[in-house]
Amino acid sequence: MEKKAFQDYYPEDLSHCYGCGRLNDKGLQIKSFWDAEESVCVYTPRDYHTAIPGFVYGGLIASLIDCHSTGTAAAAKYRAEGRDMDSDPPIRFVTASLHVDYLLPTPMGVALEVRGKVKLIKGRRVVVEARLMAEGKVYAQGEVVAVQMPEHMRPEK
Repeated sequence: MEKKAFQDYYPEDLSHCYGCGRLNDKGLQIKSFWDAEESVCVYTPRDYHTAIPGFVYGGLIASLIDCHSTGTAAAAKYRAEGRDMDSDPPIRFVTASLHVDYLLPTPMGVALEVRGKVKLIKGRRVVVEARLMAEGKVYAQGEVVAVQMPEHMRPEK
């Protein structure tokens, strides 16, 4: 049996995000998992994610850090509450702040690994630190302040 990603637990009405929505067939459809106390996501850029030939577009890097971190925030909140990720009511996070530092030009043609670590859980807010690596080397790092999605943002079912 294959392990489910954090994003696989999102209810259908909340699964359309360009970065992490499993129902967005034109999106990235990233998948995030726990690896002990860190979260991990592996994504291989497509040829159209190019900035300059040979290097990844910075917007993709920001999207990977952003969506991986909001998924990590949701999974961390479920953990903190001692709940399974398929329990109701669903917990979903949106980005309040995204900060990305681009340390080196990120190469195309290799898998990118994003690793997240929860820095703070306080009420409806979770802060996640993330780093984006390729072949063991860190190319970007970021911090996401994620807030639990207000109920009024949830689409009508």
